[in-house]
Amino acid sequence: MAERSIVLVRNENHALPLSDNPRRIGVIGPSAQQARTYLGCYTFPNHVLSRFEEHGAGIELETVVEALGAELPSATLRHARGVDFTDPDLSGVPEALEVVRDSDLVVLTVGDLAGLFGRGTSGEGCDVVDLALPGVQATLVDEVLAEAQERGVPVILLLITGRPYAVGEFVDRTAAIVQAFMPGEEGGSAIAGVLSGRVNPSGKLPVGLPALHGGQPGTYLGPPLAVSNDGVSNLDPQPAYAFGHGLSYTSFEVEDLQLSAESIATDGTLQVSATVRNTGDRAGAEVVQLYLSDPVAQVTRPTHWLAGFVKVDLERSAAARVTFEVHADRTSFTGRDGIRIVEPGEIGVAVGTASDALPLSGNFRIEGTVREVGEGRVLDTPSSVFPQA
Repeated sequence: MAERSIVLVRNENHALPLSDNPRRIGVIGPSAQQARTYLGCYTFPNHVLSRFEEHGAGIELETVVEALGAELPSATLRHARGVDFTDPDLSGVPEALEVVRDSDLVVLTVGDLAGLFGRGTSGEGCDVVDLALPGVQATLVDEVLAEAQERGVPVILLLITGRPYAVGEFVDRTAAIVQAFMPGEEGGSAIAGVLSGRVNPSGKLPVGLPALHGGQPGTYLGPPLAVSNDGVSNLDPQPAYAFGHGLSYTSFEVEDLQLSAESIATDGTLQVSATVRNTGDRAGAEVVQLYLSDPVAQVTRPTHWLAGFVKVDLERSAAARVTFEVHADRTSFTGRDGIRIVEPGEIGVAVGTASDALPLSGNFRIEGTVREVGEGRVLDTPSSVFPQA
């Protein structure tokens, strides 16, 4: 589960995966030697044992440094903490920059250490006023990236967090970005496996990564002006990376969209089908995503919303036909009188691999009169996957 949850957000010039060729790897940041960063606030190690550190974590936890050392035995690893999760002390930054100067590549790992009632950077009662990295971690990232850029050292930014932090100011200076949302006690091995390439990443962002500190967790569920300023604002509401985004070490294409009907009743169903194909040179998994839209309704609807998804494992050059069973209830919304309804009209269909990567589109009509939708409405979109030659 941990391996399949980690998201490869950015990978410029195939910076990842890392090979096991002898090289000097700097591992910098507070997350690198604190394995409790993998765990949420309600886990016993963070909830209770964090106040009695002499008792340890109570479970086996492998730090990022330990896991990378086991994953890449030919590499020479050197670690510098740089800064703490919350302590404003910057006295460790010079050592971190020295590690950059002595490395062929840097894994810079920052993020959260969860706790309860203000004792952590994430968790119950641990709120924030904006989405900047906790403490002075952003200063560490900025300093490391500047030093690395000057010396031509690629930097892999590893985020181990409980919330989506703003990364827009760092994106263009990183070789790769990997997001792990508290992957649990197996997180160290899973992260190291993704970095080394033993694991082909297949996770997708369950929330957009904001570009700006003031950006709230970037839901894509908004009307047109929430997803594009369209010349009416000086601020761009687009996140740095959109909901549903996630890369792989192979490549995929989706093609051949088909709808089983041009119209359905307000309580009817139809099938939406597409083919997903592994066009790269290794096995991997892709999440095929189905989105619906309602361009004309009695209330303003989101530009599109996720209505179905399925992760498909494919060998090299293999393909599969994915079919979604879409019930009219999946288009329902709360109307102007406060009652949930299915409304007749045109519904848009889009299929792709992220909310901003939807190459296939079509539409169907809902026919009939407005239908009230009470308890027991259909809340899921069953899917089936059939391998193809």
